[in-house]
Amino acid sequence: MTICELKTFDLDAILNLYSAVGWTNYTENPDMLKKAYENSLLTLGAYDGDKLVGVIRTVGDGYSIVFIQDILVFPEYQRKGIGTQLIREVMERFSSVYQMELMTDNAPETISFYQSVGFVKADDMDGCAFIRI
Repeated sequence: MTICELKTFDLDAILNLYSAVGWTNYTENPDMLKKAYENSLLTLGAYDGDKLVGVIRTVGDGYSIVFIQDILVFPEYQRKGIGTQLIREVMERFSSVYQMELMTDNAPETISFYQSVGFVKADDMDGCAFIRI
């Protein structure tokens, strides 16, 4: 498995990955997704040979805050450490950032995954999150 920064984007490969995990808001809005990738702070791809099998996309200023906007791995490649590698690479690249955040679903396996790489739930820190969609 190779992890590298995505400086150019193969939109078809990215859309294929989002489609495989059912993230239809992105697949139904490819122009928005393209612009989102072009304006991200850092995007890393995980490759099995030439095949894009995972991606992590961050936004923020890179000094006081980094927000992990997207992390996804093809279903057949999940539970093989790829997501962990992607997150650890982001954490290493932004090791001096004040605050790293992400938002995800409330499934026990998802919570366990993020806790295993050092994240804590906001309410465990007497915090709360707000969102407007």
